[in-house]
Amino acid sequence: MRIQEIREENPKVKTFVFHDKHCAEANSGQFVMVWIPRVDEVPMSLSSVSSNGFSSITVAEVGEATQTLHERKIGDVIGIRGPYGKGFVLTSGTVMIVGGGTGLVPLMPLAESLAKISAKISFLAGAKSRNELLFLDRIKKVVSKVDVTTEDGSQGAKGLVTDLAEQILKKEKFDMIYACGPEKMMLEMFLLAEQYNTPFQASLERYIRCGIGICGSCCMGEYRICKDGPVFSGGQLRKVKDEFGLFKREADGRKVSL
Repeated sequence: MRIQEIREENPKVKTFVFHDKHCAEANSGQFVMVWIPRVDEVPMSLSSVSSNGFSSITVAEVGEATQTLHERKIGDVIGIRGPYGKGFVLTSGTVMIVGGGTGLVPLMPLAESLAKISAKISFLAGAKSRNELLFLDRIKKVVSKVDVTTEDGSQGAKGLVTDLAEQILKKEKFDMIYACGPEKMMLEMFLLAEQYNTPFQASLERYIRCGIGICGSCCMGEYRICKDGPVFSGGQLRKVKDEFGLFKREADGRKVSL
């Protein structure tokens, strides 16, 4: 696919728009394998899905592959394989969406899909500082209630987004909580969902090689993130509570603490 448009979301994050009929049919929360020619192929969540065939990935510069991708220009070619995995299950009613950092990427198309069917959406966006916040203008176009937290207090409430979520859950009842971000943050949200007896879905990230459930690189307990996820329900996460939020695996398969 040729890159059709590039948007700078913040100093470290760019959005790359491309046209692909397969991605136009993706569900929010699904991912694609992105091939950067002569460098690597890496998994990335879709940050937008449109019926007109234009989709996008939103990428933080964190390694060789993403650094090379950030150097690409409009008209350059990238490879797109997918979409893969199981996305979010949409819920009508009152929902809470909680995102931290680049975890907001798969949550953005989710919010746009939920806005068409949900009576009320409470969107909580967190980051270390205001420079790292993503998609605020885009979120506000589809969600009436948006709360922001930054760890340094540079925008919104100072503190962690999970602290704000807990304050809200003490006062309000939700039909579903959706979350994506650092896994320790998602673990905290999972525990809050359990405490307040609220259904829960989270999009997880692991080391993914094949993207189709063959190689086993992304295993977490009995699950393969690429095939059984990347979105998991609270009930599924209970089965891997000895690993979720605690460990991940390196490229060579070694289990390391998060």
